[in-house]
Amino acid sequence: VVIADMQVEKGEAVAQEIGGAFVKCDVSSEADGQAVVAKAVSLGKLMGLVNCAGIAPAEKTVGKSGPHVLATYTKTIMVNLVGSFNMIRLAADAMSKNEPESTGERGVLISTASVAAYDGQIGQGGVVGMTLPIARDLSRNGIRNMTIAPGIFGTPMLFSMPKDVQDALAAGVPFPSRLGKPEDYAKLAQHIFENDMLNGEVIRLDGAIRLAPR
Repeated sequence: VVIADMQVEKGEAVAQEIGGAFVKCDVSSEADGQAVVAKAVSLGKLMGLVNCAGIAPAEKTVGKSGPHVLATYTKTIMVNLVGSFNMIRLAADAMSKNEPESTGERGVLISTASVAAYDGQIGQGGVVGMTLPIARDLSRNGIRNMTIAPGIFGTPMLFSMPKDVQDALAAGVPFPSRLGKPEDYAKLAQHIFENDMLNGEVIRLDGAIRLAPR
């Protein structure tokens, strides 16, 4: 396993814990993405990619201080959307050179969106829309492309919020009424890797929550 992240100390710690490797990576950088894929290929057959990079600065199209800051929008698109596609295209290129498995597949790609893509949260969307086109595009290469859309998950981004806000968000999940955990995501990712009929789809992982506009 290759861990690719901007946080060197934490990334190296995780890599050491699982016996993997770490590469510092800005997913919106072509050179960084290439370095990650090259490292993975040097260790063996690259069969899977999980995109989890994302930032979430929410702004209204027009707010009290004027129009949405274009630089903020551009940075978000570069990380969340372009970054996901950058890693997909580079990993898929390496996978396409693999000898196919008995199922005919050469690799699996998983990206992370959000239930906000469906529930209309301010400033969200993008990854869901490219899931099916990429799956169809890569079908000739024997590469599957899927997306997971988590609901309210306990991530560093969420833990930066006040505790009362975290508790209110958790209480809003119908069942189970808790924050999602990394292992919830991991179990679904593992199943996607193992089930070769899953392709070109977005799976909500949200405890039946539906988000308010903001």
